[in-house]
Amino acid sequence: MGDAVLVADKSKAQRVKEAVDALKAKGSSQAIQLPRDYRPWGWYESLVIGGRFQVKRIVVNPGASLSLQSHHHRSEHWIVVEGTAKITVDDSVQLISENQSVYIPLGAVHRMENPGKVPMVLIEVQTGSYLGEDDIIRYEDVYARS
Repeated sequence: MGDAVLVADKSKAQRVKEAVDALKAKGSSQAIQLPRDYRPWGWYESLVIGGRFQVKRIVVNPGASLSLQSHHHRSEHWIVVEGTAKITVDDSVQLISENQSVYIPLGAVHRMENPGKVPMVLIEVQTGSYLGEDDIIRYEDVYARS
């Protein structure tokens, strides 16, 4: 991981499991989840997680798009920090570029795409009563995920 390094004698490398078990016992999320989650369209990482909010950095590869989706329990704010995003929110489609943002209300059908030739980076701020990845209702997905 980017924020940790394990140094161990080669003969004791098999004991890494003990270190992971100790992290799990302390409730450390790093024991079961990597900071970056790679997807067919790029990747994201959670930067801050609170009781009713989460902040993510999302990187979308050139020409890639996320699924057309909605959420039952959260709204989102997207701020583009690099590149250009094609954003769909219900019946509205718009291009937003660096230093521009868009609000995705709870329940809105939405999608982000990268129409450019360089990776698009945005900061997503989620707010709501539940922020799990299983609160995604997919309507269309070019990667055939359900």
